Amino acid sequence: MILFDQRGIALRTLEPGDERLLLKWLTDPLVLEWYGGRDQPYDSERVREDFYDEDSGEEVRGIVLHEGRPIGYMQFYPLEDEERGEYGYSGDPSVIYGMDQFIGEPDCRDRGIGSRLIAEAANYLFTEKRADKLVMDPQVRNERALRVYEKNGFVRVKRLESRELHEGVYEDCWLIEKKRPE
Repeated sequence: MILFDQRGIALRTLEPGDERLLLKWLTDPLVLEWYGGRDQPYDSERVREDFYDEDSGEEVRGIVLHEGRPIGYMQFYPLEDEERGEYGYSGDPSVIYGMDQFIGEPDCRDRGIGSRLIAEAANYLFTEKRADKLVMDPQVRNERALRVYEKNGFVRVKRLESRELHEGVYEDCWLIEKKRPE
């Protein structure tokens, strides 16, 4: 099912045949440098377990399309109580969605496609899902991604120390947030 399709950028829900795409992308060291870790390449079984077998609840998992071509992955989900607490949103009645994504096709990187994806996904989440806030927690050292997010109106809220075990090291991350436009 197509969730949004604007300006050549679309997101459709994950389908069984997408396993091969995910496996291709999740064995690429340039993707794994930021998503999972180069010391944790995926195999077919792990793709099935992480993307198909586990109950996703309200999480939406999808394939990013650029002009109809599959080029990456995106997921979004309403924040649950545990993550709300970790991020400092306990007691906040806002509808808050978390997002994760990557561009898997090397020839689609550094072309502004990721920025357009973030803009379209934010618009979808604010209008269709009625989100009040969107959050992500990229690694502090991932300045490339942070520039894309900040270009799209995300702001750094707080540093999350030792947030993510990545390639054997606990990495600091930034909690970044974008509020619904008034």
